[in-house]
This record gives sequence, C-alpha cells and structure tokens, in this order.
Amino acid sequence: MKKLFLSISALSLMSFSSVTIYQNYLISESINNIQDMKEWMQQDILSGNIDVELGENYVYWLEQTEDQLIEYVTN
Repeated sequence: MKKLFLSISALSLMSFSSVTIYQNYLISESINNIQDMKEWMQQDILSGNIDVELGENYVYWLEQTEDQLIEYVTN
C-alpha cells in the first residue's frame, strides 16, 4: 500500500510539474509576442503608417497586458 501511495504521489508530482513548465512556457511566449507587437507598433508610428495617438494607445494597452503577465508569473 505504501509503495502504491508513493508511486501515485510521484506520478502526480511529475504531471503537475510538467503542466506548470508548459504553462510558464506559454506565458513566456505570450510576453515575447507582446514585445514584438510593441516594437512593430512603434515602427509603424515612426514611419507614419498609423496615427500617433492611436499607435500610442495600442502600445499602452500592450504594455499593460505585458505587465499583468509578468506579475502573474512572478507571484
């Protein structure tokens, strides 16, 4: 019985850690995507492809989202 309990516990722990690692990977990729989008938006603002006020609004909300994801990961 003790061996069965230890086996189930070890399997549960491995499953939990792999899910956590995968979730952290997805969040990290999401943060990278947001950073890319901010860079593209800033380039579009500088080149005149988008209105400055609208572009800055997009960058603001991308920064808010990035900050929230970083806060989620660090807490």
